[in-house]
Amino acid sequence: MIEVVASAIVESCLNRLLVLEPELTRSLENCKHKVIAVELRDWQHTFALTYVGHQFIVFSQYQEHADCHISASLETLTKLTNPSLLTQLIRQEKLDLEGDLQLAQNYSSAFSNIHIDWAEHLSRYIGDAPAQQVINSTQKAHVQGKTIGSSFKSTVTQLCQDELKVTIHPLELEQYKMHTRHIKNQAAQLEQRIQLLLNR
Repeated sequence: MIEVVASAIVESCLNRLLVLEPELTRSLENCKHKVIAVELRDWQHTFALTYVGHQFIVFSQYQEHADCHISASLETLTKLTNPSLLTQLIRQEKLDLEGDLQLAQNYSSAFSNIHIDWAEHLSRYIGDAPAQQVINSTQKAHVQGKTIGSSFKSTVTQLCQDELKVTIHPLELEQYKMHTRHIKNQAAQLEQRIQLLLNR
């Protein structure tokens, strides 16, 4: 049931994108009527997507042959907006791909080039000047939010490591790993000696 609702929401969002970004239609011209199946490892469920020229269709239960089959976690799939990462993710075994690699690259490239002119869409409702002001304020707030988030993360990390000693410093972790490896090697050598003595 959740999968059906999720696929309906995704389909609706994708079709809305076609309205907001007409360039997407041209970018996906070579993908028409081809099926790309995506297995979400987190959910252990396969969804499929096809573009039919004027809209997207998303299937929630898909067991048939697809032109391209991708298997990855949701986190990995969000990185596919950068087409250059596709082969890198495959090499790192974070993503499995069977079938038409070009189809996956076309989708990745099309979605990475989406640049919606929000000011233009908003101006239909509130006018040009207010729309531009809203967009500028939103962008400024987004940049400030990222700066504050980065600063907060840095402060919390420093507080936990240096003041509260809740987490260990990366250097301490590396030292601990080296020490553990050394003990493991010594234990292996000792085990070999004991084995030799027992064999005599």
